Amino acid sequence: FVREREWQAAQSVTIWVDAARSMAFSGAADRPAKLDRARLLALALAVLLLRGGERVGLSGMVPKPGRAQLLELVAALEAEDQADYGVPDVTGMVSHGRAVFLSDFLGDLDPLETALTAAADRGVRGLLLQVLDPAEEDFPYEGRTIFESMQGSLRHETQSAGDLRARYLDRLAERKARLAELARAMGWHYHCHHSGQPAQSALLWAYNALEGGR
Repeated sequence: FVREREWQAAQSVTIWVDAARSMAFSGAADRPAKLDRARLLALALAVLLLRGGERVGLSGMVPKPGRAQLLELVAALEAEDQADYGVPDVTGMVSHGRAVFLSDFLGDLDPLETALTAAADRGVRGLLLQVLDPAEEDFPYEGRTIFESMQGSLRHETQSAGDLRARYLDRLAERKARLAELARAMGWHYHCHHSGQPAQSALLWAYNALEGGR
């Protein structure tokens, strides 16, 4: 009985999609917003897992198998968060199951570390899938520029945006390294995906990484 319960838990996958305002950003009209790409990846990954007989749920949902669960996932993915940056939700995680966090991870990393610790305490392994817009990776700004958060609560104006590029890129590299370090320490995997790239590459990485963590 214990072995059967452990096997069932290992088939459960909980997905958290950051729906905060920062995820609504797109640096170009021909690119999807980060949130749209994160939702697409979450839904496509759920389809693959459900077809494989897995139990899948978003944070706050009970992971379940079957086509009916997919309809619930589609509805739940429409939710939005009015905060500037999202806080990972570990509600619904099954002990010794798996989890996927999709976010830009540009906010305070302390709540993420707390969530990963809570997951590790339950024996949950998973993935951090960072979704960034190419503009956030390249910082293609020059001259007078006003930087403002999607919610409007943060604002910074500069007369020479190009002078900030090196410092910005250094801080972004430090953040990525910190995310990779956190994931590695908790037995998770980390990957950065750009919304200007095809979604298939990130989907394939996530699916293979999850299957490898069974």
